[in-house]
Amino acid sequence: MSDIAKLQIGENTYEFPLIQGTENETAIDIKTLRAVSNGVVTIDPGFKNTGSCQSAITFLDGEKGILRYRGYSIEELAEKADFLEVAYLLIFGDLPTKAQLDKFYNDILDNAIVDDDIKKIIDAFPKNAHPMGVLSSLTSSLTAFNPSSVNVDSEEDMYNAIVKIMGKFPVLVAWTMRKLNGLPLHYGSRKLGYVENVMKMMFEKPNEEYDINPIVKNALDKLLILHADHEQNCSTSTVRIVGSSHAGLFASISAGISALWGPLHGGANQAVLEMLEAIKKDGGDTKKYMGKAKDKEDPFRLMGFGHRVYKNFDPRAKIIKVAADEVLGDLGVQDPVLDIAKGLEQEALNDAYFVDRKLYPNVDFYSGIIYRAMGIPVEMFTVMFALGRLPGWIAQWKEMRLRKEPIGRPRQIYSGENYRPFVPLDKR
Repeated sequence: MSDIAKLQIGENTYEFPLIQGTENETAIDIKTLRAVSNGVVTIDPGFKNTGSCQSAITFLDGEKGILRYRGYSIEELAEKADFLEVAYLLIFGDLPTKAQLDKFYNDILDNAIVDDDIKKIIDAFPKNAHPMGVLSSLTSSLTAFNPSSVNVDSEEDMYNAIVKIMGKFPVLVAWTMRKLNGLPLHYGSRKLGYVENVMKMMFEKPNEEYDINPIVKNALDKLLILHADHEQNCSTSTVRIVGSSHAGLFASISAGISALWGPLHGGANQAVLEMLEAIKKDGGDTKKYMGKAKDKEDPFRLMGFGHRVYKNFDPRAKIIKVAADEVLGDLGVQDPVLDIAKGLEQEALNDAYFVDRKLYPNVDFYSGIIYRAMGIPVEMFTVMFALGRLPGWIAQWKEMRLRKEPIGRPRQIYSGENYRPFVPLDKR
């Protein structure tokens, strides 16, 4: 294979180098195109065929259903590691030793307290404010309480910024849910692990001790691992492009939260439950709605099935389906909405229309089921996604800053009016 790509524009031919990734991905390096071709640029709405960076963090092959973090398969990580190990792997590049992991967690615990004035900010939000808006605002506000900028050339400064956000973010997540549920705000315990502390801070009631259910904890651990990173998606790209202006880590992650909020991205698992609720209100006939999903003339969309990137089964869905079955079995939840979900799942897995088109249940479908069974309000689903995605955002921001990538500045093709002379107000 040649290491040069040729582009012909009119009578002129231009040559550009090919870049080869470690998994044999090939890219045409066109960064000099505009300069050598007298202003020609490429256009790729949604950047579906454009690589914005080179990254050593996550490899994804949608056609083959492969997802790996730093070379480790998502299947092995979900089975053998916990969320904090995976966070360390994503951020620092290798799985930690026991000593490294212990230090990492102790340093996180040392930073797992937020300034008490944050409570005043939470109090200012109405109870019905969407948790994603609250979380984005609280994360951004951390900048005010930690005003010094991160010196990215200092390993110590970078590390301190990382353990700060890893320590404080779960507190903000838990307090966001407690605000929604009208519960007092409190902290975790140094005696508990990272995920156990998340559960304690979210669910513990003021008049009783919270017991950790190991099956629920295992499912949440897996969900956070599965959501920890996913290559250059909308929110991750947002974190990188905001960070490319040398905005700080907290501000960049706050921007990522806002990008994740949308129903086409992190809000998809909330959209799944809203769809299930609508089906329930209409009588709960799953066959009727499967028929509507297959009718091209029907505006109904079956949420939680298929994936923009994965052209086969979402590898994360295979893992979390097992955890969802375990959680539902252990908790014995009697919920007509979850019954509808299981009915849709079984019909899709056995319906030739869906099987032939590989429209399988995805990770958003199963995560919504688990969160519902755990008693997490539907408005909090995307917040839980953000908690899982946090280490990926940190890793991507860190990589971008250490590689000294230039500020993001896409081009455009102007399609507006040509020059128009100004008309004074009295003559319009």
